[in-house]
Amino acid sequence: MIEPLYWFMLLLLGSGAGFAGSISGLGGGVLIIPALTLLFGMPLDIAAGASLVATIATSSGAASAYIKDRLANIKIGMSLEMATTAGAIVGSLIAVTLYAKNLSYIIFIIFGSVLLVSAYPQIKKLKKGTYKINKPDASTKILQLSGSYYDEASGKRIRYNAVRWVYGEIVMLFAGIISGLLGVGSGVLKVIGMDDAMRLPIKVTTSTSDFMIGVTAAASSAVYWTFGYIKPEIVAPIVIGVVFGSFAGSKFMERSQSRRIRMIFIILLAVVGIEMVLRGLGVA
Repeated sequence: MIEPLYWFMLLLLGSGAGFAGSISGLGGGVLIIPALTLLFGMPLDIAAGASLVATIATSSGAASAYIKDRLANIKIGMSLEMATTAGAIVGSLIAVTLYAKNLSYIIFIIFGSVLLVSAYPQIKKLKKGTYKINKPDASTKILQLSGSYYDEASGKRIRYNAVRWVYGEIVMLFAGIISGLLGVGSGVLKVIGMDDAMRLPIKVTTSTSDFMIGVTAAASSAVYWTFGYIKPEIVAPIVIGVVFGSFAGSKFMERSQSRRIRMIFIILLAVVGIEMVLRGLGVA
């Protein structure tokens, strides 16, 4: 049984992580893991287990709103889900092996490095301005990966074609491995895969990522639960906060400019990435 104040602090953490995770498409894990390890002093394996369950909650809270508003593209998400789920199982098995050998610092360094490297292509995207529709390729036509949504911020209907599906599938396999290894929904790589590889609008990538991360996290969490890394007394308040925070974040994202969302995404990547690398190196 945890103290009421501690429970409330975890609730607030979940709310903030859910809000940030839903507007960026990252899932709450990129904030929950650093917070639980750096601020609450929890072991990385327990923090990762809590993060995975919270990521499922983020997906449930945000994706439902995005699907209703036709921002998330279910067909694109499901076409990529098999690769990322298979990768998640592999990554989680690697993670429990590292935890058993007391090599958690390796995961800290990998986590931070992935986030920092991921920020670079996002910075490049800031200079490209508004989204321009791509010419459909073979995968677009065969898998019918086209769509549109009404952008409340600009008052226009945005049409798009997902291209280079095979390239996106490869990125998703790697994203799944990172998800299981780090205990996150791997929204970072999912967003980059759909944004850079498949050249989708940022609002479609973040909303579709929020839909996908829940399935990926569920595959990883099964392994974490088996090895006892998921503690219900810690997970419960975080999940409650995440549900409310992710729903509020989804509403905020619908009305925000795409450039602003991308800037928030970059800042989150940089700050959390630096913190995790320093922790892995024993500096923080």
